[in-house]
Amino acid sequence: MVAGVAGQPIAHSLSPVIHAAWIAAAGLDAVYRAFGPADHAAFAELVSEGRRGVLRGLNVTAPFKEQALALADEVSLTARACGSANLLVFEAGRVRADSTDGAGLMAALAEQAPALDVTGQALVVLGAGGAARAAAAALKAAGAEVGILNRTVQRAQALADELGVAVIGSGALCEAALVINALSVPPEIDLEALRPDAVLMDMTYRPLLTRFLADGRARGLTTVDGLAMLIGQARPSFQALFGLAPPVVDVRTVALAALGAVA
Repeated sequence: MVAGVAGQPIAHSLSPVIHAAWIAAAGLDAVYRAFGPADHAAFAELVSEGRRGVLRGLNVTAPFKEQALALADEVSLTARACGSANLLVFEAGRVRADSTDGAGLMAALAEQAPALDVTGQALVVLGAGGAARAAAAALKAAGAEVGILNRTVQRAQALADELGVAVIGSGALCEAALVINALSVPPEIDLEALRPDAVLMDMTYRPLLTRFLADGRARGLTTVDGLAMLIGQARPSFQALFGLAPPVVDVRTVALAALGAVA
């Protein structure tokens, strides 16, 4: 079985390291590799190879998540709510699309901020792109009161209208039990305005300890890193791709070694 992750750029991805550890532990005759289509036409050709049985499936990252959804024959309710797909499974010439990003986010919160119950809580997502959409959709489904904070209010409003969440200003940060950075750059917010029990999460894992998380830790806040989310979304992906649950392996330690970081 051949599966992998597709994106551009893709050389930085730790997904092959994580899945390879599970494949080895399970003793599977399989390979999981990185694919770097040069453009959307090349990604479409990669999906066509999947339809022809060359590939078992793909995880998908930027900039192809929306295209992945559009190319699928079957789309899960979760992927439809997110407006994108990070998982394609090929079977009998057909393409099934799903999104495990939300599951990964919730798994990361459960692991690194176990005291946080998002139900009924005011939460803030920074950004209005694809990562923000997946986060907002998952948190809304979990019963949270989600607010979108983005420099471009029009973009934030479009996302909020689609998901049924709110657009907020920076003044609402003082009420947030959780603030998630879904931007590709460090956010410019006043951490001193946050509740003393607020949780900070960053969806990136390069670097593992972002400036946002480091500043939060310095203030004594609980932090959740992007690697926990990456591993959390990889678990259901592995199950869908290879038909079995991931073996019990300390993949975080394996990923940290590849990342050159410490736990």
